[in-house]
Amino acid sequence: MSVTSPKVEIIETDLLVIGGGTGGPMAAIKAKEADPKLRVLLMEKANVKRSGAISMGMDGLNNAVVPGYATPEQYVKEITVANDGIVNQKAVMAYAQGSFPMIQYLDKLGVKFEKDGSGEYNMRKVHHMGTYVLPMPEGHNVKKVLYRQLRRLQVAVTNRYMATRLLKGPDGRIAGAIGVNTRTSEFLVIKAKAVVLACGAAGRLGLPASGYLFGTYENAANCGDGYAMAYHAGAQLANLECYQINPLIKDYNGPSCAYVTGPFGGFTANNKGERFIECDYWSGQMMLEFWRELQGGNGPVFLKMDHLREETISEIETILHSNERPSRGRFHERRGTNYRQRAVEMHISEIGFCSGHSASGVWVDEYARTTIPGLYAVGDMAAVPHNYMLGAFVNGGIAGADAAAYCASTTLANYDESDFLTEQERVLAPTRREDGITPNEMEFKTRRFVNDYLEPPKVTAKMELGQRRFAEIREDLGHLVARDPHELLRALETQTILDCADMAAHASLYRTESRWGFYHLRVDHPETDPNWACHTVLFKDECGRMASAKREVDPFIVPVADEEMSAYHQLRIKTPVAAE
Repeated sequence: MSVTSPKVEIIETDLLVIGGGTGGPMAAIKAKEADPKLRVLLMEKANVKRSGAISMGMDGLNNAVVPGYATPEQYVKEITVANDGIVNQKAVMAYAQGSFPMIQYLDKLGVKFEKDGSGEYNMRKVHHMGTYVLPMPEGHNVKKVLYRQLRRLQVAVTNRYMATRLLKGPDGRIAGAIGVNTRTSEFLVIKAKAVVLACGAAGRLGLPASGYLFGTYENAANCGDGYAMAYHAGAQLANLECYQINPLIKDYNGPSCAYVTGPFGGFTANNKGERFIECDYWSGQMMLEFWRELQGGNGPVFLKMDHLREETISEIETILHSNERPSRGRFHERRGTNYRQRAVEMHISEIGFCSGHSASGVWVDEYARTTIPGLYAVGDMAAVPHNYMLGAFVNGGIAGADAAAYCASTTLANYDESDFLTEQERVLAPTRREDGITPNEMEFKTRRFVNDYLEPPKVTAKMELGQRRFAEIREDLGHLVARDPHELLRALETQTILDCADMAAHASLYRTESRWGFYHLRVDHPETDPNWACHTVLFKDECGRMASAKREVDPFIVPVADEEMSAYHQLRIKTPVAAE
């Protein structure tokens, strides 16, 4: 494919939302509700009807703060403890206070939550301390509900355009973004007063054990576009060394869902059928105990349900095989796994960036504002720890409302035309070649090196060698070829993955301690150092080079006692000592 004179369309809007999964649609909806006259454009590289991590629905809410079961203060304390104190409590509190109103709002729109006989929300306990899980028996309809609301509010939607870079004005304000059509390679320049990034996790960073590029734990479309765009625009990113690593089903690109089965009596067990951790809620410490069990000779590790009653197992199957992932039941059937007869083998996922399941993302305050005026970030790519789906909804709503007010008080910024021309040439470079390295080949090599050099336990010499290998791949970008618009999409995603690999190595080398359990376990620095009880921020310095710095944790608005802070370090079930 050779593109010499691509079509370029320039449009204006007030608010541009990039990403049509979870947080993006809610940001657009709440912006429109705040100001019906606001021009809002939602740009998605797939189709908003079925895009993002919840494209086929969700089994439930992991972090619902419902009156009578938890308070916002309790939730803030829980997340502070789970994330080892490295949190912006104001941002977590903003979520916690918006949690129940958002549940009620979604309920009113038609999202079905499980309720008891009296019509109250049927909450379940999984977390170490609080009760926050709310099942969604018809969670597969979430996207339909969102799309109907987008249409009702007349939000403009542009499908099949991939955002590649953000535009800024001479005063540092956001000015819009550049997109390329994934079917025609045509360009779209959107001039906007404000931009909300809602591009999801960097889920295609590490390579799954299966070797399949798209067999990832996260939605494979979420390759880290938002992380890369924020970085290249000059925004700060936080705690990227705090990887996302989750328990999953062996050979299946999906969660084991011990947190779903836990309230029914299921649990994580070793090869002896013994429970070895008290809490199946995702945390770095839980993953460390999981890894230690594998390394200690008690693996494989299993999700055990064969001791449960038939009606209980049937209910679990309904939740996991319909709402969570429909392919899960087919996978078990063809492997010959029946929950009634055999435990489900579990494994450790590939690494990634994701605040939804850990803490790594673009730095934001309690209004979802980044360090660039007019730029917001929400969902799995915003550094509000353990956000999950409901966090994307709540923080998307916060961003949309705040952006609407921001747009009313500012004007469009002018961008430098040369910035667009430079980006256009970068995007189209692979299309100007007849032969070379395909995106799949380059992506596979990059992600294999991520596994080889960056996976925990982290070793300094390996990460430094990884940086050199990534630099060699970057030199090979001059040979990257795209033979059609689809391959061009993959070529752009491959460059994003390479950016994220560089950021993962740089951030991990910067924090010279171990913290967050398995997420940042450094062999050369095995202890947790109180001098690193801070955020780390990664950014471009004045010379355009990658740099890092410490950022102090703001004073807590919800106090946490020292003895409470260690709660998530006590997950392993202690083996009784025989009396002498």
